[in-house]
Amino acid sequence: MMPSSRPRAWLIRPVILLLLTLIGALVLFGCSFLREELIISGKRRTVPEDALIDGQVTIQARPTGSQSNNGFEAERLWGPYNDWEPAIAIDRAAGYVYQLTTRYDGPEPCKRCAGPYIIFRRSSDGGATWEADQFLTPFRKSHNDPQIEVAGDGKIYGAWLNDYVPGVKFVKSEDCGLTWTAPITITTKSTKPNWSDKPVLAVSADGRDVYVGFNASDSFVATSHDYGATFSQPVKTNNDKRYWFHTGGAVAPDGSVYFAVTDYSLDYTGNAHINVLKSNGGGATWSAMRVDTSKEAPRCDWSPGCYLGFFGPSAALSIDAEGTIMLAYNAGDIAGAPQRMWMRTSTDGVNWSTRTEISNGSATVNNAFPALAAGPTAGDFRLAWQDDRNGSTAAWNTMYRRTEDGGTSWSEPVRVSDQSGGAPYKTAAGYKFPYGDYFEIAVDAEGRTHLIWGEGASYSGPGGTWYTRELSGSAK
Repeated sequence: MMPSSRPRAWLIRPVILLLLTLIGALVLFGCSFLREELIISGKRRTVPEDALIDGQVTIQARPTGSQSNNGFEAERLWGPYNDWEPAIAIDRAAGYVYQLTTRYDGPEPCKRCAGPYIIFRRSSDGGATWEADQFLTPFRKSHNDPQIEVAGDGKIYGAWLNDYVPGVKFVKSEDCGLTWTAPITITTKSTKPNWSDKPVLAVSADGRDVYVGFNASDSFVATSHDYGATFSQPVKTNNDKRYWFHTGGAVAPDGSVYFAVTDYSLDYTGNAHINVLKSNGGGATWSAMRVDTSKEAPRCDWSPGCYLGFFGPSAALSIDAEGTIMLAYNAGDIAGAPQRMWMRTSTDGVNWSTRTEISNGSATVNNAFPALAAGPTAGDFRLAWQDDRNGSTAAWNTMYRRTEDGGTSWSEPVRVSDQSGGAPYKTAAGYKFPYGDYFEIAVDAEGRTHLIWGEGASYSGPGGTWYTRELSGSAK
């Protein structure tokens, strides 16, 4: 007689129920994860293993004049590694120049530390020579989107993205970058939001007020009023279902704070908007002003790894000594067509001048990634961006212009990416692709402009961080 199968069936049923529960949880987690991946789109870069360029580049330790006589030194490559999305800040009192870059290869800071890493370096002679690289992020998970600012007393403030969880981290140095405080995590598992992306720093002149704008799909700002020792819970500044990116920020002489923010649909299709956030209350409340609207960005799938939205609107913001706010951004009036570079000014962040084109007026030239800084005197602004006027989608360059009257008139465009070689992605016409979706500009006490940006073979790389400065200053 065969034994009864009922006891075995009684055991199987709970096992099946448990498996179904686990499968359901995995599906739910997977859908949530995929939604987040769709939201962040091209943020996670896959760098090919053969993207190393060490041995194929030329490193100049000391500056030389540009052969094009453009008023700048010849551009110099930071190092032989695969670097992108750099940042720069200057201590005008002490003369130190500080830089950060995101590094995808090279030596590791510790065993099992994940890359990419954030690398810090400093110059004590105004950018002529540089001390050894320093790892700012010997921690687990990937690191991206570095930001650096200097207060009037010389304190350095830094932020970056330590993956999406834990997210944005903040550090400070009071000894010119020799040592750094333990990182403060702006978002945690117990906060809302519990993940974050794309930080932007804005710091008051005395360093007391520190604002970190970031997104977690929505737009948020976290605030410190004790020199970055502690931060408030993040304040949400929008009430829609779009994806927001902070791309610039500054604190005005009267203490009001502003962020340039763009917003997109979750898949980057359709119109995008250029906005300015303003707070007069120390970051407790925010108002948003829509400054312009752009049609859908041009596609960039001709470059390996690039995604729709990469060439969409980005906005830079700076404030001069008298409180004049300048906004520079790229936007297009025809969906899918190359976008132009524009600027506007305001004295209150609410009422803005009509837009003025800064690019060359061609409907076939792509313009992207503005960087903006105020000079030492009122009305003095320096603007840089990347365009492909020397060869559509194939020959990009970093361009520079300056105004000394608040934007009424501008100097002629200067090409600062002047080297015809030094890396496999460079030719006499320019470089193959903008390496990263932002770069930065700063001005020293002498009125000399400093620029740092990324050049590469494609969105996926390889590429490198390049730097130049004006031959002389013009402070008044």
